[in-house]
Amino acid sequence: MVMLGNPFVANVPRQMSNEELIQALRVDMAGELEAIIGYEAHALSTSDERVKKVLYHIADEEKRHVGELQQLIYMLNPNEQQHIQQGHQEIIEQQAGNFQQPMQ
Repeated sequence: MVMLGNPFVANVPRQMSNEELIQALRVDMAGELEAIIGYEAHALSTSDERVKKVLYHIADEEKRHVGELQQLIYMLNPNEQQHIQQGHQEIIEQQAGNFQQPMQ
């Protein structure tokens, strides 16, 4: 929930460790993903093409933010990128086998 009345609500009273910063970035990513879901749901719920166009544009901006946050996490923890790439590769292999082979 947004707390518009308190401009200091998101301030952290101390410097975060890298591990804490990574967790904070994940929370930020979750917020961006939630925003994408909302904008796209609202776009799907209207027949006004002008509104759809703007909402999908905003959702696309949020998707870029997700990518930026993910890259920051990769910078702070290079192992994170390796795990993500392994997940991508697993799906590529599953797709090549028409999703017939068991997941590992």
